[in-house]
This record gives sequence, C-alpha cells and structure tokens, in this order.
Amino acid sequence: MKTVKLNNGVDMPLEGFGVFQVTDLTVAEQAVTEALALGYRLLDTAQFYQNETAVGKAILKSPVPREDIFLTTKVWVSNAGEEKARASVMQSLQNLQTDYLDLVLVHQPYGDYYGTYRALEQLYHEGVIRAIGVSNFLPDRYVDLVKNVEIVPAVNQLETHVFYQQKEARQWLQKYGTQIESWGPFAEGGHGLFTNPTLTRIGQQYQKTAAQVALRFLVQSGIVAIPKTVHQDRMAQNLAIWDFELSETDMAKIQALDEEQTVFEDHRDPKFVERINGLRV
Repeated sequence: MKTVKLNNGVDMPLEGFGVFQVTDLTVAEQAVTEALALGYRLLDTAQFYQNETAVGKAILKSPVPREDIFLTTKVWVSNAGEEKARASVMQSLQNLQTDYLDLVLVHQPYGDYYGTYRALEQLYHEGVIRAIGVSNFLPDRYVDLVKNVEIVPAVNQLETHVFYQQKEARQWLQKYGTQIESWGPFAEGGHGLFTNPTLTRIGQQYQKTAAQVALRFLVQSGIVAIPKTVHQDRMAQNLAIWDFELSETDMAKIQALDEEQTVFEDHRDPKFVERINGLRV
C-alpha cells in the first residue's frame, strides 16, 4: 500500500476502508475484521456513524498491530465547542479501545467548529492525536479556518469522485499544504458510475472494472480514497488497484467526466445546514 506524507510528516495510506452507513454493529465489526485481514490499514469512522465500538472491537481482536493501523474518527456538530469536543474525543478513544488516534477531523463546518478545532489542536500537542483536519470544508470555509488557527489541517475529507473532482478545492489545499481525502469515491453509484462507458472501456484495457478504474484515478491523482462495502469480494476488488497504472490519455478522458458539482447534498444549502444542525449523537 502506498502512502502519502501529511504536512506534519505522518504517513497516511492512500487507500482505506470506510464504515459510513454500516449501522449494524455486528456487520460493522465483521467488515472491519475482514478488511484488516485483506490488507487495509486505513480505517475511517466517525462519531455520527455510531459504530466506533464495533471498529474498536475489530481492531482489538485483529492480529494486525495497532501501530500499523491508521485510525480516523470525526467530531460531530452536536459535540462542537472546545469543551464538548474534547470530551467527545475522549469518549471516542474509549469506544475505539485505543489510547491515541491517528487522525481526527471536524466533521462539518457548522456550529462552533473553531472551538472544536482548538480542542483538536490541544489534543495534538498532548500527543493524543497524531494529525488533525477537517471534513466537508469547501474552499471559502477552509481558507478562513487556515487563516485563523495555529495548525494547518493535515487533511480535508471531501466528496470527491470522477464526476466531482474538486479541482478548485485541490488548488487551495495544495497552496496551504493540506491533503485531500475522498469520501463517496464511487458517488454511491450515482450517474451510472459502475457502468459508465468511458470507465468501462478504459478498464477493459487492464482487465479491471469501472469501479477499479474510478478508484485508481483518485489514488493516481494523489487523492486518498476510502471505499465502503460490507462484501468481502468487493473489498478485495477495491484493494486490487495497485497492479496497474492509467496512461496520461486515460487520465485525461476521466478528467473530462468532471461535472464540477455534488451528486449528493450542497453544503451551502441553508436547508441542508438546518437539517445537519438538528442531528445529534
């Protein structure tokens, strides 16, 4: 597994395993167990996913040493603010049965996220967290944060896939030295990604699926990807993207698929913001 060096020198795997929407704790634990056995070393969870305990159990029973696992969680909006965020991270540590976290992100740019970030900065200085960052911070909020905090985010996790390549955001992240990480790398099947003619034709050259091409495009572009599935065969397929390389022509064809807009929710939509602020963990 290739890694990328974050702005504080910490190495982060370029591909990992996500557990968003895996709400059945037994299923979540089994999925993480299988993912670790297959070779995944980056695990991505969040307080909002409500499956940290399952992830922790899987890590604890795995023969893979904790230090070989890059573990990420995120602070939810209802835990925003310096004191609440700190307490919530301590609870996450208990849930995950670990004494440190490799990466903690501010999950959404709402509520007192500055207070949340200050709590993460302090925990970073204390050695409880190896790297801190944000999620869903579009360029305007990201730049404003960078200009008003002590530690530049190591990571910004954004909706990123072949149909929404975040070209503008990536320019700003590169300017300030923040690594982009993709959530929703398959656009959850939106826009017919799994049968897209361009991805399918390219895949035929390498005996790969459209999904594998979509993932390879991301990691080859230097974007960390965290595909999610609870099916072991698909976990293996998602991991089988390191034995081929897309040509410059292939990359250009995929870059042309970019529609430059979300296929999910607009984080600047007041109705979406209203709804997110009403969700509790």
